[in-house]
Amino acid sequence: MYVGNAGEDAALDKGWILGHFKEAGSPRHSEDVEIKWGVHRRGEERARWARGEVRTALLVLVSGRFRVERPGRSVLLEKQGDYVVRGRGVDHPWVAEEDSVVLTVRRPSVPGYAVVEGDPR
Repeated sequence: MYVGNAGEDAALDKGWILGHFKEAGSPRHSEDVEIKWGVHRRGEERARWARGEVRTALLVLVSGRFRVERPGRSVLLEKQGDYVVRGRGVDHPWVAEEDSVVLTVRRPSVPGYAVVEGDPR
């Protein structure tokens, strides 16, 4: 068993509190799912499209105002509990329109996958 605080634990690992990247043997280690408690300041964004996504993701707005772009569609999460499910192969950038907290659940947990800043993909 592991007991913690999402805000405190997330600050130690770019928001991630569960996934393949946690220490093997830990209750927070999982190859099936990744969970992120994302704290984003107003104006923070992923300006470029994440491409070749192989995971399915659920993003749930806890607080703030958060926009997710999808091919041909812009989705605004503005009321607590608003969410979007992004399927495999859906490329996406995002922007925090206000200070925001977003709970993200992705599956599966894929070793070696990371968005590298400056990568033109």
